[in-house]
Amino acid sequence: MSDCLPPLTAIIFDFDGVILDSVDVKTHAFAQLVAPHGPDAVRRMTDYHRANGGISRFKKFEWFAREVLGRELSGDESSAMGRQFENLALDGVLNAPFIAGAREFLGSCELPLFVASGTPETELHHILERRGLANFFREAHGSPRTKTKIIRDLLTRHSLDPEKTLFVGDAMTDFHAATECGLPFLGIATDGTSPFPPGTALLPDLTMLRHPDLWGRRMA
Repeated sequence: MSDCLPPLTAIIFDFDGVILDSVDVKTHAFAQLVAPHGPDAVRRMTDYHRANGGISRFKKFEWFAREVLGRELSGDESSAMGRQFENLALDGVLNAPFIAGAREFLGSCELPLFVASGTPETELHHILERRGLANFFREAHGSPRTKTKIIRDLLTRHSLDPEKTLFVGDAMTDFHAATECGLPFLGIATDGTSPFPPGTALLPDLTMLRHPDLWGRRMA
C-alpha cells in the first residue's frame, strides 16, 4: 500500500492502450474487416474507431452499416462481424507488448484493482488468463455493458468511495464515464497527444503511477 497512491482506495483500468499496447492491433483489424467495401470505407471506419476508443465494437459496426453502407445492421450480421473481428484481432492482442510500467505496477500495487473495458467480457477474460493477468484484478468487466454501468456496479457492490477510486483510461469515453460517476481520472497518452480537456492529469505510460508526487500536478 505504501508504494501506491495514498489518497486512493481502488483503481479501475481500461484495458487496450492502458494495460496492453493493443490499440493499433484493433485499428488494423477494423481496416481488414471492412476492406471489401473499399479504401474510403476503411478510412472512415478507422477514423471513427480512433475517435471513439473504448466503446463496444458492436456499436462501431452499427455506425459503419448506417453511416457508410446506408442501412441498418441485422443481429446475425453483427454477430458474424464480431466473430470475424475477434479472429482478426485476438492473436495480435495476445502478443501485444505491455504499456510501459503496467506489468510492474500490477505486480506491486496492493490496492484493489478492476478492469472496465469495451472488449466483450468473455473475450476479455480469455485475454487476461492467457496473458497471466487475471489474478491482478478483483474483477474484470467488458461489453455489452457500458463503462459507466460497470463503474457504478463496482462502486455499489464493493462500497467504493468514488472520490478515492481512480479511473485510468486513454479515450474520451473513459473520461466521460469517470466524470459521470464522480471518479478522479488519469489519462494515458502514449503518443504524447492528449484527447482530454486541458487540466486533465496525463501520463505517457504507467511508469510514474506509483509515485505519490504525481498527484496535485496537472498537465494541459
